[in-house]
Amino acid sequence: MFKRVLIANRGEIACRIARTCRAMGIEYVGLYTDVDAAAPHLEGTAARVRIGTGPAAQSYLDIERIVAAARETGCDAVHPGYGFLSENSRFAAAVAAAGLTFVGPKPETIATLGDKARAKALMEAARVPVVPGGGDASDDPETVEAMVRRVGFPVLLKPSAGGGGKGMRVIADAAEVREAVASAIRVARSSFGDGRLIVERFIEQPRHIEVQVFGDSHGNVAHLFERECSLQRRHQKVVEEAPAPNLPEAVRSRLVEAAVRGARSVGYLNAGTFEFIVARDFQFYFLEVNTRLQVEHPVTESVTGLDLVEWQLRVAAGESLPLAQERIRCDGHAVECRIYAEDPAHDFRPSPGEVGAVRWPRHVRVEAGIAAGGVVPPFYDPMVAKLVTHAPSRETALARMVEALDETALMGLTTNIGYLRRVLVDAGVRAAQVHTRYLDEHGSRFATHGGTARAAACAATIGPRSATARHPWACAHVADRASLDPQAPLGRVHLWAGEQQLAAALQARTADGFRVGVDDASWDVAAAQESDGLHRGRIGAGTWFAQWRQGLWELQVHGDRFPLQPARTRRFDEAATAGLAVAPMSGTIAALPVAAGERVAEGATVAVVEAMKMEHRVVAAREGIVRALAFRVGDTVKAGELIVDIE
Repeated sequence: MFKRVLIANRGEIACRIARTCRAMGIEYVGLYTDVDAAAPHLEGTAARVRIGTGPAAQSYLDIERIVAAARETGCDAVHPGYGFLSENSRFAAAVAAAGLTFVGPKPETIATLGDKARAKALMEAARVPVVPGGGDASDDPETVEAMVRRVGFPVLLKPSAGGGGKGMRVIADAAEVREAVASAIRVARSSFGDGRLIVERFIEQPRHIEVQVFGDSHGNVAHLFERECSLQRRHQKVVEEAPAPNLPEAVRSRLVEAAVRGARSVGYLNAGTFEFIVARDFQFYFLEVNTRLQVEHPVTESVTGLDLVEWQLRVAAGESLPLAQERIRCDGHAVECRIYAEDPAHDFRPSPGEVGAVRWPRHVRVEAGIAAGGVVPPFYDPMVAKLVTHAPSRETALARMVEALDETALMGLTTNIGYLRRVLVDAGVRAAQVHTRYLDEHGSRFATHGGTARAAACAATIGPRSATARHPWACAHVADRASLDPQAPLGRVHLWAGEQQLAAALQARTADGFRVGVDDASWDVAAAQESDGLHRGRIGAGTWFAQWRQGLWELQVHGDRFPLQPARTRRFDEAATAGLAVAPMSGTIAALPVAAGERVAEGATVAVVEAMKMEHRVVAAREGIVRALAFRVGDTVKAGELIVDIE
């Protein structure tokens, strides 16, 4: 067995590999960039090597530097994890050339199966069902157009060198062919350096089911059952489970047998995943082989009770598969949710940032690569964690996952936690009546609908019993609501949500909190319990969290994030609040055309904020006198911060 392994990765997968290395008594070496210098994946390393400032192309994708790091630190093996260089045959060959062991398939296997056209031809020869297609891959537009006409509509264009769904395009009409083919070739060239496309019949509403396989150097090949990965957004997996639900046993048997047959035909070594699409009539077709460990491998580990990273290391060290096929069992059901630092309310754009308080759910498996006080850099994949539940039945596993999402707090980051929660309670998802386009076709069901008023209602219940001069309510002269006389009025709390001002009225006390009204709605909100700066309570059937960070109340309600800023008024009563001028977005103060003591008219420009090379006017909400300026020209301001206080 290996004495020291270089983990050529970062984040949660590096932490995952390190955990197995520790359990097996294997030393491990970590890699880091300047933005990862304090990251959790470096904990427990025998040595750590800096490989760049940040961008992946100059760090985690630098083959020569990584191989040199392995040799300089005395490693005898390199584990690539997934992503980055995990399916790069040149990297695998460079590791072997340096006299080290690559924990994965042989370089020639990675190269062969990484070419979708070659992989499809090999699987067809091995009697693995493949999608009807138009022939060899090509980057000649006329040749591709001819293949499209030969296959018929609807047709799928797929980059031969691609992966993860990137660059794929469906053509449903002859009028689209010329432009679509030219565009797909351009995207393939820019994304993968290879413009060749393969043309396949597009299968309507397919399921995505994959089979985990393992092969060793002694000729043994086994499967570890299948996973359902149909819940995808734009071809990117979101939720995975094992085993696949609503799959006839006869189909399941043929599916795993086809994967093993395909793996044997290429002499497959180490871990691999054979991916298939399954039509509505349960006919299945080979899609591709992922020549690495998969993100969703924990659901397979949960139902089999096996450690797939340990299997990888043992097979790479020359050992036989730890178990024969007949001894591998599938028990219960497992579900995995991927947590991304992304903003579902703004087309799922990546949302890197500084991590605030972190709370993980108990009694479920958590795979995470972040910690409180850390940073999610803008250079890498936005996935920051995974939650995995396991139960005797699918229904219980799904219910436990909803509970786990409710118990998860990630402050400082905008994440997809709320989106995942809405997906898991959807009737179609619970009935397993889904396909790979389900989330995209029904996107409005899972969208973030408002929620700002609910967040304000939660924030209003946070009492200032430990108030200091820095407490957001301290200047409001609001009494400690827990000690108020039962007959005393409860009052209001005023908050800014971006440019919207909200007044949350504490209407009545309840058994465990307050009834709070915002606009025309009201909610029963369980009073906040504070621990280590993180407030927590209940609203309806869901959990909410709050943290005071950088001049804002940051609320996470039902998994969705809402930054709220207390309006700095002198009293909280039913009178209209003063007109305040706040930053509409983060940027730099470019101009302040007013001064303290000056009277301004409603709609007058009182500040100019510059952001992304554009200027944005900040105007007075009403006529009044400028009481104070909170910033000077050239200062940096965050979205929602008070710039000009108008009395």
